[in-house]
Amino acid sequence: MKVAPKISIIMATYNRAHFIVETLQSIQKQTYTHWECLIIDDGGSDNTEAVITPILKQDKRFTFFKRPDTYLKGLPGCRNYGLDRATGDYIIFFDDDDTVHPQNLELCLSVFKKHEDLHFCNYLKKSFVGAFDTNLINEDFNFKSIQTNHQILEDVVTQKTPLASCTVMWKKACFKSIRFNESLMYAEEWECYQRILSTNIKGVLIKKHLYFNRKHANSNTGEYWRKDKTRINSKKKAIHLVVSNLYKKGLLTPYLFKYLMNLAISFRDFKLVKGIIKETKPNIKLKVFYQLKYYLYPVWTKIFIIKKQILNLRN
Repeated sequence: MKVAPKISIIMATYNRAHFIVETLQSIQKQTYTHWECLIIDDGGSDNTEAVITPILKQDKRFTFFKRPDTYLKGLPGCRNYGLDRATGDYIIFFDDDDTVHPQNLELCLSVFKKHEDLHFCNYLKKSFVGAFDTNLINEDFNFKSIQTNHQILEDVVTQKTPLASCTVMWKKACFKSIRFNESLMYAEEWECYQRILSTNIKGVLIKKHLYFNRKHANSNTGEYWRKDKTRINSKKKAIHLVVSNLYKKGLLTPYLFKYLMNLAISFRDFKLVKGIIKETKPNIKLKVFYQLKYYLYPVWTKIFIIKKQILNLRN
């Protein structure tokens, strides 16, 4: 008798006692039942463990851990610890303040069964604020899936195809020699996932919302858009790491170089721009062009805004 594949759900948590029970309950409602959920506490000070204890006792598929000091504090360290403890055939990351569609695991796994050469399955997410609206789950379930091609790496790096941390199921083999960079406190999944994709693997994109993320001020993304220095500096470091990986593997196409250089310039950090130029060694013409673009960025931005306003008036 063939054993059903096991899915390892890895969830980092930090002071989310007021959200996490709802998240765990949505996982319990999964139509596919052969899974384990590793909950890794990142050193929180609230009563998270106490509020989830009834669930831990009732459902042995949930296991609670505290991140050891051998892993750095933060999401990457917790996820790496989870990866090292996971026993499943597939890996998926969920956050401690969101809600999961009940057929998330089942439908992702069905894609792998149809296409044995695939390594990942990506799906859509939808944001919500406040109380979760269950009508988001009851929408029409006709969906389509698209198998990725060689362009997926470029689309993910430029975020044309967003691979968020919680919208991908991976074959565990993808993490055989790859872990999250524990020095990153933002954009860690973008940096990690592009390293996985740069190994030339295949996947499927499901055009369906299977995950619902809660928008609130204390999220990492919320802090980033409020210009939190830790999150901003992490994004800048991630940009340099992405450039470095692609350059070393011969995958830094002119298009990707242009995108990443423009992204670096937008942070107004000449040290970052200079570091990328030093590592990638562009020809003198490109080097001068991007240095000038850095200094003229404020003017260039104003011109871009004016052009956009003119186009909007014409339309």
